[in-house]
Amino acid sequence: MMQQPAIALGIRLRLLAEGPDVSAAQVVVDHEVGDYTDLDALHRITAGVGVVTFDHEHVPPTHLRALQESGIACRPGPQALIYAQDKGDMREKLAELSLPAPAFTVVDPAQHGEESAREALVAFGDQIGWPFIVKTTRGGYDGKGVWKVTSADDLDEPFAAVTASGARLLAEALVDFRRELSAQVARRPSGEMVVYPVVESRQRDGICVEVTAPAPDLDPATAAEATAVATSVAEGLDVVGMLAVELFETQDGRVLVNEFAMRPHNTGHWSIDGAETSQFENHLRAVLDLPLGSPAPRQPWAVMVNILGGSVTDLVAQRAVALAAEPDVHIHLYGKEVKPGRKVGHVTATGDDLDDVLRRARRSAAILTDGEETA
Repeated sequence: MMQQPAIALGIRLRLLAEGPDVSAAQVVVDHEVGDYTDLDALHRITAGVGVVTFDHEHVPPTHLRALQESGIACRPGPQALIYAQDKGDMREKLAELSLPAPAFTVVDPAQHGEESAREALVAFGDQIGWPFIVKTTRGGYDGKGVWKVTSADDLDEPFAAVTASGARLLAEALVDFRRELSAQVARRPSGEMVVYPVVESRQRDGICVEVTAPAPDLDPATAAEATAVATSVAEGLDVVGMLAVELFETQDGRVLVNEFAMRPHNTGHWSIDGAETSQFENHLRAVLDLPLGSPAPRQPWAVMVNILGGSVTDLVAQRAVALAAEPDVHIHLYGKEVKPGRKVGHVTATGDDLDDVLRRARRSAAILTDGEETA
């Protein structure tokens, strides 16, 4: 998705791909298959490039520092990216910046022993109330590495997971939230920022299934607070590129930071078809220190629905059916093998009637998922 604006702007991309058939390798001609944890591979692929950026947060920071020392600009840099890599570091940094977040504690079984770490989590639950949420501080996404803990017996699985990986555990208060929001900003090295409308995201089994831009019925004061939090994170962590801050809107109208990502994010995919400048184009502009584009919506409403792997296995063949049913809905297929629940594409509908936009986006996604239509 970053390749499309790169073509228009005359930007050449070079890709380190995890495999020959991954989505990006299908469209970026200049690519090499390699392991992002292999420093030699990183030096080889970055030789002669102007800027290195990322579509995930998992490149070791020591490797990024080595690239910087060799004269390669990494954006965002390792000093910022560490907070997206480790949820425990993220929570501690948010507390340092006095930004709103759920009550939390971090335990390290490898350093202090499992028994001591268990006792700390039980004490946390007794203090803030059961149930609460436990996450691995590293790795984990789309609901993986996250557990709802209702008693001490539920801690067995989280501890087994970190024993295998060596990660720490982050415990957080279970938030009574009304809905989930996402605030996105793009930031240049010079400090220029643009702010996208705050959106509402709907999750199922820990996976984002739908995004509405802007978030319906969002109080202007709450929207302003969400935007202020996102810009504070961007400035406080010296983020360069796109930043997505996922938030809880509580029942009493507050916003609390859930997580954030320093890259183009699923909750911003609507911007490809729904904003004057997509998050992918503004990410490229930001990391190259080019003037940023307008994030303004093209129409009053945009709805993005993810296509999750279902009974339809031939998405290319089904594409014609979906386009015939909803010709004005934009379909984006990722070239991935269809597996149950896997994100294999998304659709975006825009317009001035939210109910109609929702209906069209959901119908198109349903046809591409199970060959069926929804009401």
